[in-house]
Amino acid sequence: MNRMVFKWIVFSGALLAPTTGFAEVACTRDGLKAATDLYIAAQTKGDIAGLPLAKGLGYVENFKSMNIDEGLIKQAMKIDHHRSLLDTSTCQTFTEVIVSDKANPYALGTRLRVNHGLIAEIEMMWTTTGYWGFNVDAYLKYATSEDWGPIPAAAKRDTRATLVSAANAYLDAFLEGKKDLVPWGYPCNRTEGGMHTGKGTADDSCDVGVPSGVNIANRHFVVDETMGAVVAFCTFGAGGPNGGSGAPDTHLFRVEDGKLRFVHTLTHLLQANGPGRGGPGQGRAGAPNNQK
Repeated sequence: MNRMVFKWIVFSGALLAPTTGFAEVACTRDGLKAATDLYIAAQTKGDIAGLPLAKGLGYVENFKSMNIDEGLIKQAMKIDHHRSLLDTSTCQTFTEVIVSDKANPYALGTRLRVNHGLIAEIEMMWTTTGYWGFNVDAYLKYATSEDWGPIPAAAKRDTRATLVSAANAYLDAFLEGKKDLVPWGYPCNRTEGGMHTGKGTADDSCDVGVPSGVNIANRHFVVDETMGAVVAFCTFGAGGPNGGSGAPDTHLFRVEDGKLRFVHTLTHLLQANGPGRGGPGQGRAGAPNNQK
């Protein structure tokens, strides 16, 4: 092959190569991490141009479908913390995001679903000032002080079934009152938008302020066995006339050796409508550690 022919082959290959600049999004840990990295970049800039979006994209905020161009994802944010679950079994991710900007603080829980290298769904749950238990400085403090690192040995990692079972047992206890079926771990700390249960002692427990008679409904999960984590998108109550508020909610769990270690919750419910104020959120767990 002479040099002129070789140069033409190289040049032709360059012309045919993809020019989108998207990271390789795929249903692998690396590919899903690429998707979350692109999401964080998009949320930081408030610009979705860098996201490889599928035709017919589904965009949802707080359990309501909407036009992505009108969504919170188009608002630029200075992100202080983010942590992602990567679910290779269902090609989904979940990213916890904390923005402590005094003018526009937010806590977000964002789910992505990847389909053949494109993002097919974006679902976001958010809270901000005036919503149930929101205290962004406290949430940032506790979220960044906890160890959510990979479970070091694969043999010690809980199965997907164990992680989902632990999450369901916790959420079922709100309706059934059967707290003895929950795999409580010690210490365990729960953070609700900033309100926190633990005191930094070995006997810290998440078994505090858990009401009964509330149906945690409409659940769907993202699971990361490597991280020992599972998140449930759900509604706090079924949303019926006698079924509680039906407020959009996420419950994020860290599980170690089959036992609950950390619980983070976000609820899209105005504080004015919360428990003790005559609103539809009656039955929500009380504010722990005297944090009101």
